[in-house]
Parts: sequence; C-alpha cells; structure tokens
Amino acid sequence: MSSDYKKNSLSLLDAVAMGTGVMIGAGILALTGQIAELAGPWFPLAFVAGAVVTAFSAYTYIKMSNAWPSAGGIGMILKKAYGPTTVAAGAALLMAFSMVINESLVARTFATYLMRGLGMEPGGWLVPTIGVGLIVFAYLVNASGNRSVGLLSQIMAVLKVGGIALFGIAALWAGGISFEATGDRETGAAGFIASLALAILAFKGFTTITNSGAEITAPHRNVGRAIVISIAICVVVYLLVAFAVGSSLPLDRIVAAKDYALAEAAEPALGRIGFYLTVALALVATASGVIASIFAVSRMLAMLTDMKMIPHSHFGMPGTIRDHTLVYTVVIAGVLTVFFDLSRIASLGAFFYLVMDILIHWGVWRHLREEIGARGWVLLTAIGLDAIVLGAFTVMKWQSDPTIVLVAVVGMAAVFAFEHGFLKRNPPTAGNHDHGHGKTGEPEKASH
Repeated sequence: MSSDYKKNSLSLLDAVAMGTGVMIGAGILALTGQIAELAGPWFPLAFVAGAVVTAFSAYTYIKMSNAWPSAGGIGMILKKAYGPTTVAAGAALLMAFSMVINESLVARTFATYLMRGLGMEPGGWLVPTIGVGLIVFAYLVNASGNRSVGLLSQIMAVLKVGGIALFGIAALWAGGISFEATGDRETGAAGFIASLALAILAFKGFTTITNSGAEITAPHRNVGRAIVISIAICVVVYLLVAFAVGSSLPLDRIVAAKDYALAEAAEPALGRIGFYLTVALALVATASGVIASIFAVSRMLAMLTDMKMIPHSHFGMPGTIRDHTLVYTVVIAGVLTVFFDLSRIASLGAFFYLVMDILIHWGVWRHLREEIGARGWVLLTAIGLDAIVLGAFTVMKWQSDPTIVLVAVVGMAAVFAFEHGFLKRNPPTAGNHDHGHGKTGEPEKASH
C-alpha cells in the first residue's frame, strides 16, 4: 500500500485548497436555504455557531494528526482509540459514507445551478443525470493522479473563494446592507440548534485534510495549520454570503429557492450578469468540491482495507486497491445522486457524521488524551455540543420527515452489524491491536 501514497506530494496550499474546496462546495451553495428553513431569520448566525462547534471538534483531529499523520486519517484515529473493533470499523465506515453522501449532495447542487443558469426549472430526471455526469468527470480527474488533484484544487479554490467573497461584498453593497430575510417564519431555539447540524456539515470538509495526512509536506505541523486556515476562510466567506442572500431576498423566497439560493439572490442584487457569474462560480465550486472529496474518501477506504477493517473485492478490475476504492466511491455517490433529493441527502450526511464524530471524541478521551497531550474538557465539550445538536436535529426531522430518520437509523445499524460479522469471520491478528496506550514510542513509527 505504501507505494500508493506519495509523501510530500501535497503542499500546505494544496491541503488548504482541498479543505476549502469540499467545505465551500457543499456549505454555502447546497445548505444556505436548508439552514434558513430551520433557523429562520437567524440563519447567518447558524454558520458562526456551527464554526464554534466545529472548532471544538477540530481540536481532536488536529491533536491526533499532529501525533500520527496518516493517509487513513479518520480510520487511523478510530483504530488507535478502539483497536480493530466493530466500533472503530463501523464509525470509520460512517465517516466514509458521510463523505460519499456529501459528493452526491454537491453533485445534485451542481446540476441544480446549471439548470437555473440555462433558464430551466431544476427537477425531473435531468438533475440526477447531470449530477452523475459530474461524478464521472471527478473520477477521471482523480484517476490521473495527485498532482492533478492538488493543482486543480488550488486553481478552483482561489477562483471560488475570491469569487464568492466578491459576490457577498457586491450583493451587500448593492442591497444597501439592509437585512430583508425577516418574516413570520419563527422557528425558535430548537430550530436554530437543529440547523447547526447542517452548518456543521458545511464545515466538515476539514476532515478531507486529515485523510490526506501522510501525503502533506511536514504533516506534524501542516495538517493542523491547514485545518485552522480552511475553517477560518470558510467562516468569513459563509458570513459574507449569508448576509448578502439575506439582504437580497425575504426569508420565504430563500426557503422556496433553497436548492439554488445564491443564484436567486444574485439577480435582484447584481442584475442578469451577476446572476450568470454566480451560476458560473457555483459550478466551479461544486465541481472542485466533488473532485476533492472523492480524492479523500477513496484513500480512506483504501487505508481501511489495508488495516483489515473492511472487506475488499476487486471484482475483476485491474490496478491497486486505491484504484478499486475510487470506483466504489464513485458508484455509491452516483446511486445516492439518483435516488435522494438534496434535503434528504444533507440530513443523512448530518446523522452519519455527528454519530461518528461523537465516537471519535469519546475514544480519544477514554484512551489517548494523555498520550497526545489533549485537554479532556475540550473533548467532552465537543461530545456535549454534538449530542445537543444531534438531538435537536433528530426531533425536528422526525416531525417533518420521519422516513429519513428511519433510513439513517437502519443504515447505521446495518453498518455496525456488517462490520461485526466481517470482523468475527476475519479476526485481526494480535499485532493489529493498538489502542494507543503508550505502546508506541515515536509518533512517526505509528503513522504506518
């Protein structure tokens, strides 16, 4: 497996570009309207609160990545915390699936904005068809190698971060910085807290950086730096855009156009040219988001395979395990793109991610906090915040769409049951039991 990963093939700038690429692709374009639907007129502040919760979560990943930078990222953290157990393998698969779900979310968003740009009402068979087309394109880019991904991520990140920030500033200036997104849609504290599940989803792209740890230059230092820089950039961009959308449209129109809120807000604020520029930016942002996410999740699945935590079959395909996991990732993302709408995809991703996140913090708090020098109260605060948000989101979704709650619960139960059966049939060797309890002298030795 080591030959599949090129040390020092991703610079700090590449890592930041990948992180912002995944975050901005999903966060501001796919989720602004959905967050507004739950949070009401307070939706811009939901991004700030989501960033605070994410900051507590990121602490765990940074401390672990500084000690043991790994191409398996999340899988490595879970295996060190729990050993090669059902909990570790199941939670790692939840993370992988939440990343694949994110790809389908962003692919459908790409299709929605493209159709709006062509003057068509998004809907019908064209949305999933275009979304699957983007996923196939992202596969071809990823199959061409790391350098292509890193370079393309950098170019697209600069274009979209600068462009979307410029959209926010221009729309605010044109709208006179008057917040129009008010109305009778008062959702209360429960709705606001529930909306944080989607706001957290808008920031979870920082884990893309964690999953590429072994390939980043000076990883013990740069993984943490890249995570902090990416989250900081996204907070600024999200706030700018949220206030710009709120200054251009009343709340009911933001919610009605929740799948393409930025495009809807651009025309009254910036005219027809502004509308087309915003659509172009959305297409760049979503395309790069899918490319960066597929890059990370295929490597995570390859590392989990290498750690004997998930089964693997090449189905007659040539190439390395990483080549095969790239295909699996693309196929699953394509299926989700066809069968689920944006709102349900986002909800499913939020459920999977929050449960996995809680398990990571708990495992590190129980077994590794002293070894990596982590503050226990920060880890427990991260667990508490995640649990509150997950609880509020579950209640709200149970009231509005109980089907997706049941799908999430059944899906998670199936993942853990599958892993339990796999590990029972394929018990790990004694040498694989590493809970990180001080058995490893040097962090560098533990990264493989």
